[in-house]
Amino acid sequence: MREKLPPPDWFLVRGIRSSVPVPLLSAALLGIGCATVELEDLSTPRPVPQGSCVTVGFLGGLDAWDDRSKGARHLALDLRDPASARYAETLENRRLDVATELVRRSLDADRDGSLSPQERVRARWVIYGQSLGGGSAAWLAWRLAALGVPVELLLLVDSVGRWDESIPGNVRIAVALFQDDGWVIRGESSPELVDPERTGLFLEEFDYDRPPGSSISLRGLPWWKLAFRIAHGRMDRDSRVWERARSLVRGACADALPGVRTADPSPPGDGFRPGGSAATSSRSRSRSRPPARPRRR
Repeated sequence: MREKLPPPDWFLVRGIRSSVPVPLLSAALLGIGCATVELEDLSTPRPVPQGSCVTVGFLGGLDAWDDRSKGARHLALDLRDPASARYAETLENRRLDVATELVRRSLDADRDGSLSPQERVRARWVIYGQSLGGGSAAWLAWRLAALGVPVELLLLVDSVGRWDESIPGNVRIAVALFQDDGWVIRGESSPELVDPERTGLFLEEFDYDRPPGSSISLRGLPWWKLAFRIAHGRMDRDSRVWERARSLVRGACADALPGVRTADPSPPGDGFRPGGSAATSSRSRSRSRPPARPRRR
């Protein structure tokens, strides 16, 4: 049975704390735009060469997929290295259909419309998302779980998407970079792991109450992106955050992330879906140790 697409209220944001109706508040707080990406806009070859590493990133709010002023887009452009079979794309967070089709076509070497066990592991996948894009990144990981495709790294950057609270077992490493200083918007800081034996979880908190975080300029941002989201906006412009993200993605592509057992591919199926019960994860890769406090920067 095919999985369900996000319901019409995909725009609901878990990270917003307000008595104002959330769908109305979301557009004002997270940005307004109208551009949309299509599969033909993406440069990743379909199918990709054997052993490729493909990174898929989702922008926040309603930001355009190719907005070079956004850290999420700049990261993808910096990661691209076709000569080394390293590909990276960005999409609007509402274009999960395009992202899913990209995965299917990138892996379907014989172009028969289905993925064999060998095709599911012919490439390494990294998924990241910022703000509302974090929820889309997690949801794409669930879609890949249904296809039996492993994910090397799932990276949430100050994620406030509705679907970012649980991480499927096909993810090898999940990382949440977040801030907890926002009055209204705060990033996901405690995602749950469906299978802690297969997925490692790392949390890293960034501080915007004092320098250097509090000194990051927000000049040029429109008022609707400044309302109630100063810390969230600063994190998007924080070079430390994107340097950390770049290091993590490159490590994932080079199989140089900390030693956690690779998430083996599994047969396609419905599996767990966001909203169901999941095992509570710790903030440490070892379940025998007590939860560690997230690192604060």
